[in-house]
Amino acid sequence: MLRFVFGFFGAIFSAVTLGLFAVALSIGAVLWMYGRDLPDTEALAQYAPPTISRVYSGEGALMDEFARERRVFAPADEIPDLVKQAFISAEDKNFYVHKGYDPRGMAAAALDAATGGPLRGASTITQQVMKNFLLGGERSAERKIKELILSARIEETLSKDDILELYMNEIFLGQNSFGVAAAAQTYFNKTLAELEPHEAAYLAALPKAPSTYHPVRAMDRAVERRNFVLREMYENGYLTEAAYQSARAEPLRTVQSGDFPSFRRALPPRDYFTDEIRRQLSGRFGEEEFFTGGLSIRATVDPTLQKEAARALQAGLERYDRSRGVYRGPAERLDPALVAADWAAALDDLRVPRDIDGWRPAVVLDFGQGGALLGVEGVAEGVPQILPDADVTWARPRRANGSLGAQAREASDLLAVGDVIHVRAEGENTWSLRQIPEVQGGFMAMDVNTGRVLAMQGGFSYQSSVFNRATQATRQPGSSFKPLVYAAALDTGYSPATIVIDAPIAVDTGAGVWRPKNASNRFYGPTPLRTGIERSRNLMTVRLAQEVGMETVADYAESFGVYEDLEPYLANALGSQETTLFNMVAAYAMFANGGQRVEPTLVDRVQDRWGKTVYRHDQRTCLDCEAEALAEGTAPRIMANRRQVIDPITAYQLTSMMRGVVERGTAARTVNLPVPIAGKTGTTNDAKDVWFVGFSSNIVAGCYIGYDRPRTLGRGASGGGMCGPVFNQFMETAIKTYGGGRFTVPEGGSFVKIDRFSGARLEDDATGPTVVAEYFRKGEEPFYGAGAILDGGFAMGANLPMYTPDGQQGGSEEVVTSTGRTAVVPKKANVGTVTAGGLY
Repeated sequence: MLRFVFGFFGAIFSAVTLGLFAVALSIGAVLWMYGRDLPDTEALAQYAPPTISRVYSGEGALMDEFARERRVFAPADEIPDLVKQAFISAEDKNFYVHKGYDPRGMAAAALDAATGGPLRGASTITQQVMKNFLLGGERSAERKIKELILSARIEETLSKDDILELYMNEIFLGQNSFGVAAAAQTYFNKTLAELEPHEAAYLAALPKAPSTYHPVRAMDRAVERRNFVLREMYENGYLTEAAYQSARAEPLRTVQSGDFPSFRRALPPRDYFTDEIRRQLSGRFGEEEFFTGGLSIRATVDPTLQKEAARALQAGLERYDRSRGVYRGPAERLDPALVAADWAAALDDLRVPRDIDGWRPAVVLDFGQGGALLGVEGVAEGVPQILPDADVTWARPRRANGSLGAQAREASDLLAVGDVIHVRAEGENTWSLRQIPEVQGGFMAMDVNTGRVLAMQGGFSYQSSVFNRATQATRQPGSSFKPLVYAAALDTGYSPATIVIDAPIAVDTGAGVWRPKNASNRFYGPTPLRTGIERSRNLMTVRLAQEVGMETVADYAESFGVYEDLEPYLANALGSQETTLFNMVAAYAMFANGGQRVEPTLVDRVQDRWGKTVYRHDQRTCLDCEAEALAEGTAPRIMANRRQVIDPITAYQLTSMMRGVVERGTAARTVNLPVPIAGKTGTTNDAKDVWFVGFSSNIVAGCYIGYDRPRTLGRGASGGGMCGPVFNQFMETAIKTYGGGRFTVPEGGSFVKIDRFSGARLEDDATGPTVVAEYFRKGEEPFYGAGAILDGGFAMGANLPMYTPDGQQGGSEEVVTSTGRTAVVPKKANVGTVTAGGLY
């Protein structure tokens, strides 16, 4: 009997042992089969989650953010314990105990399901990390097995805090927020350290299903889930009973329900400056790195000057637009039924530009009280808001067929109920009609010594048009290019007193005869270079370019960075080849700083997510910065390593000549500032583009205005008249901060007084409106007479009256052919023309 009992139990033991062995063998086989070719968990140790790249001003103020996923990376040691405890309580209370998976949790979930309870997951935080990073969200037994295997492996590779860091920075928490730091900003406009227990608990409630617990649409479910997390925190010992009860009693207050201001309100609207940073750094680092690399970008912008640049350019564009006297219609139209129901909500839903200083969107509600009755965005209802009839008399409406109607006498001649317009406050409850100009332009300012771009406005309104006309629009610079021609001449032996013949020219181009002309349609005979640039004489510039050689001029233009490849045609001496405002402003900086090459930049420094500097613009060398101490009153020596593109004396001579443009030349009427200013106007053929680029001793700024599809700006349009006021308005503000002084006179020369009209040398004590002190290189003082006259190789004389002094044509003419030979042809040989870039 005893033998039978032992035999029976032995058989059972053997069966159990064999069964367990078979189960273990099966499990081992499954683990072996699914454990092959799994992703390498070692990669997670170097994982860097996609994070926001941010742009800061020089003062450290946040200007803009760029990201594919809105994530702010928070290292484990910077995540408060309260936040960690909330997520552990909600998702994995045994996180610090288990080895990657939780058998007790799995058994409890299975038991609940078997007893008819709700189905719930049993994944640990470690398993969720494996799913999110390495496996994806597929729901299958195979994925679950792989998840278990990888979870055990990762626990051997990373610490618990490292795993928690991955989880809390990767998890999606709704509202396009990834990670707890971004979610704290999105929902509460707080940092992690500022969160209270009930707020941390709400964030911890979200991983399960963010949309299910939306703080507004699903308030009750959100509060219930939040309170569940708070109870778990209390039961796990993370909260005292008093703290738990207090947190449960708190209402759910969020940004979405209007209880806190959105963090986005602290961000200024995106503008041309930060968008250009995006464009340039995406090219330098690649789009993926820029949008996901968590870069910290220190911009060169001066916020005050950036605002003034926008105001100045907008004022200039609007001034021209209103002078045309045409109203082109509303920005949008609303259904009158929507206007009657809730105009404020309907207006708020419209995408119309809101980045124009002093302007507001408005909708026409009715007519009466001597004008149009408006609903103005941001102005409370109750008191009537009026656009007076008298305000619209400047305009004629453009009809659907393109024709113009009669001059408006009252607001209803231009507007209808439901029209969405822009208005500007003109008095208490009184508004003035505005419209986005059709004409466009660009403006840019930079430091002449460092190349730091201080302000950039690429059009009237970024929200109206994101195309940056300061950097992306290529336009003819017209006469603003002429200083490059003069630089080539001055650097190769000519002087400001060199006499150039201002007389007619005809050039056989092979496609016809090109006859450049001065803006006045007159010619003035022998004239010094100074007067040629002050009065922007085209004929003198062409003769000078012919004398120096267009290949030399092209070399200078390329050295200054205006062009990569300037075609050596004479018409290009007048600025007929297209370039950008960005390039022109940078070139003029080199005149201001003594002829040293500067590279314009919108960025001082870029740091990666770990704070390592990956780009720095300033490459100058500090000679004494490693010294332990410096003598009292001694500053570190900074060695500039910039290339000298022109002789410093040449740079000063040109600067002096361009001061004449501002003081008595083509910009004298519109540029009037309290510090020395030099610059040059530019107006292209048919006035399709107008320019002014000018500089003080430390800031250079430039403006161009023209239609995006080039067409004439009309009779009387000029660089001095249209861009000069924009430059002047901006520089009035810039000078208050940056000042300005005398331009530095380089060594190696001396001043000699000459007559600026004749070029004759004068006595040292000579005075008068025609006297100017020119700076000459030592040994190259001026002499006066026929030998000093330059004709550029073009014949001249009584037998060549291409234009008589009164502007009438007549006689024969001598032309330079495409091979360089000279030929005399009768006047009727004028069979064609070539467009020149510059007029004046």
